[in-house]
Order: sequence, then C-alpha cells, then structure tokens
Amino acid sequence: MKASLCVGEYCENAYNVEGLDIRVYSMEELCYCLKENAFLLDLSIMNDKLVDWIGEECKVWELAKQLYPMVHKQGSLSVFVVTILQYVGMYDPEEILQVEQVLKQGAGLSNLEKRKSQIDYMVEKRKYAAAIRGYDMLLETWNHLEQEGKELPAGKVRAAILHNKGVALTGLMFYDKAAYYFNEAWKTDPDREHLDAYLAAKRMELTEDAYVAFAAQNPENYTESLELEKRIEQFEREWEQQPEYRQLRLRGDWRVNDRVKYDAENERLTQALKNSYRTSVSV
Repeated sequence: MKASLCVGEYCENAYNVEGLDIRVYSMEELCYCLKENAFLLDLSIMNDKLVDWIGEECKVWELAKQLYPMVHKQGSLSVFVVTILQYVGMYDPEEILQVEQVLKQGAGLSNLEKRKSQIDYMVEKRKYAAAIRGYDMLLETWNHLEQEGKELPAGKVRAAILHNKGVALTGLMFYDKAAYYFNEAWKTDPDREHLDAYLAAKRMELTEDAYVAFAAQNPENYTESLELEKRIEQFEREWEQQPEYRQLRLRGDWRVNDRVKYDAENERLTQALKNSYRTSVSV
C-alpha cells in the first residue's frame, strides 16, 4: 500500500462537487472524487468556489494560485484536474495519465454519454452485473427525458447502450437475453455490428439444429449467417493453436491415464472459475 502525507488541512466546511453532489472535506477526498468520477466531469467543476475552498479552507494557496488563471481564462478541463492530482500526489503518473485520457475523450459529451462511458468501463473490467444495472438506469433516464421532450443524443447512442447491455449479458452467458438487446439495438440503428452480435448470440443460445431452423426462418440474414459460420470455423482453427486448447487435450489424457492429476486440475480450475464469477457479479 502506498503511504502519503496529507496535503493541506481537513476542513470543517465541506465542498459539494459540482455536477456530482458529493461532499469532500480534504484535498485527498477531492482527488479521489475527481479520479473515480472522471467520466462524469465537465467544465462546471472549474469555478472560483472550488478554488476558493482549496485556498481558504484547505490552506493550499500555492495550488489555488495555479488554478485561478485556468478558471478565468476558460482553460482545459483535463489540465485543471491533472494539476490538482499532480500537486496532491496521491496517484502514480500512470494513473493520472489514465484520468487525463478519460477527460479528453469525454470533452463535448452529454451527461448520458459520459455515464455510458463509465458503465462501459465496468464491462471492460467484467463487472457485468453492476454494468447491467447501470444500463437499466440509463435507459430509464433516457425514457424519462424523452417523455419530457428534453434534448437527447443521437439514436446511435441509445443503440450503443442496448448493444453494450447485450455484451454484459453475454459475459454472464445469458445468450437469449443478450440476443434480445442486440436485436433492439439493430432496430434502433441498423448497423451491421448489432446484427452480427444478434446472430452470434442466437448461435450460442440455440442447439445446432435449432439454429439451422432459425436461419431458415430468417432468409433475409442468409449472407450474414453464412459469414458468421465462416468466422466461427476460423475461431475454432485459431483456438486449436492456443495453449489452453493443448491443456484441455492434456487433461483428456490425464482423465484416462492419471486420475489423481486430473482431479487436482479440476479442483484448481473450479476454484478459478468461482473467483472469476464472483468478480463478474460483484458491485
């Protein structure tokens, strides 16, 4: 664990971070808030009230003097946040660089799009259950804004939310539900990526005979289904070249010739899968 000295004073008067509704009492709490919510930050955080709090409450006047010009000259959000993180020194340069990249990617995005990016990150980290809940809340917010006649991002964004919920469901092997959301994404935005994902999820969901029947009932997707089969064949050939495949073949030999080693390997793999599953469904 990395130990570091506190910067400035612990404040009696908390600062409520603009746009996040999070109260912080120290520079370290502010840095944690900025880093963990980088996807959601926008220019509203760059204001005199925050810089005044840093100087007057936290007594970090040197940093405040660096930040005032950025606020008054409408400087870059990423430079503003990175300046705070670097001064406090809680995080390594690599972590600060990641925050900077997130901020640059999020420039000009709506709050819905920023929240989507945050949830997409959960999927990348295999936090599938938490991501699914996040997408559900995002879709609910979208529906409310639509009913109120509020301005919304392009339809492609909604399709991407539906698609990525399908990806998260695929991660939990709910192929039937994943197929539904991929299909909804395809209906919202007829992008080939959504259709390919829909067909792939149906291929995973159904038995081979059932999938053949499904393909026959949907002749309009014949070309795409044929291409999917070719890709699956290619994946199978590539899989046979992987160390994991050779390990499975070796386990087959152990099953016949060395039962003790086979059972020990089964126990190891089972525990690894349990750990992976716990990670994927945790909040």
